Amino acid sequence: MKLLLILSALVAIIYSLKLDELNRRPRSIHSSVYSGFYGPQSLHKPSRTESESRCGERPWKLLKIVGGKLAVVESHPWMASIFWRNRGGESMFKCGGSLISSCWVVTAAHCFPDSTKTKLHRLSVFLGKKAINETDYKSEQKFHVEELIIHYGFDNSEGNFNNDIALLKIMGNDGGCAEESGTVRTVCLPPANQMLPAGASCEISGYGKEQEGIWHHSQYLREARVSLLSQDVCTRSDYYGKMVTHNMFCAGSPDWKTDSCKGDSGGPLVCEVNNRLFLFGIISWGEGCSQEFRPGVYTRVTNYNRWIGKKTGSPSLAAGSMYPQK
Repeated sequence: MKLLLILSALVAIIYSLKLDELNRRPRSIHSSVYSGFYGPQSLHKPSRTESESRCGERPWKLLKIVGGKLAVVESHPWMASIFWRNRGGESMFKCGGSLISSCWVVTAAHCFPDSTKTKLHRLSVFLGKKAINETDYKSEQKFHVEELIIHYGFDNSEGNFNNDIALLKIMGNDGGCAEESGTVRTVCLPPANQMLPAGASCEISGYGKEQEGIWHHSQYLREARVSLLSQDVCTRSDYYGKMVTHNMFCAGSPDWKTDSCKGDSGGPLVCEVNNRLFLFGIISWGEGCSQEFRPGVYTRVTNYNRWIGKKTGSPSLAAGSMYPQK
């Protein structure tokens, strides 16, 4: 009798552990199985349209990299961190990026000085990463890079990174792409040629230097608010003049204390429209950090919708269908 009771207890314990494991599994972006604060579970496999309908939503809105504040990754779940492994096997943080679909990250072209000759086996991409020098297996997802696509028009001959945009196709060791969780989610793309008015408040995030002159990056993800500047202002002679092309825009803070900085490159500038975040800019370049009349310069994402749709093989992804219609 004692033996039967012991066996029954063991079976109950094993069953409980299995159930707990199932409840803790994140769901794929192409699935709608989710738990916790994401809402009720659904076992059907949704279409791509359903998956895209959840873009730009975040479980936490904690807006409390110069002048910015520490951020929780849950408030920027599309934030990607790109690492480069050197010949000695050491991985070093390279650039930020944004998850725009389960298999694609968009970033800055200048992050890859070797262009198409970049050795992909040395690149890795992390999602859900809270700190670049720490690993949290509960929140992070790691991928290798299957494909790197740099915009054909990328040009730095004038020192201004024109067409500064690139795509990374990511894949995990299991052959799958990103899975939606509390720390991983896609950001929405706005429609082609869409732009918000000057003065609109947007968010930047990254692991870049906290101030100019220091040698190290911020170890933890940081966030800040910046305001969009008009193209007329940014191209004035006392700003950047002709260095800023129609493929770029500027953003900064009125007191010049908040800005992106070295190491933030490739990361997102997102703006909230009807409680959903849209990727309007990619952190690209600027003179110094938080200098007067030298705001951050960003790649104008909405100039590249067609290119993104073609290269990812998903025109609907770049259609901007989640953007509110007038």
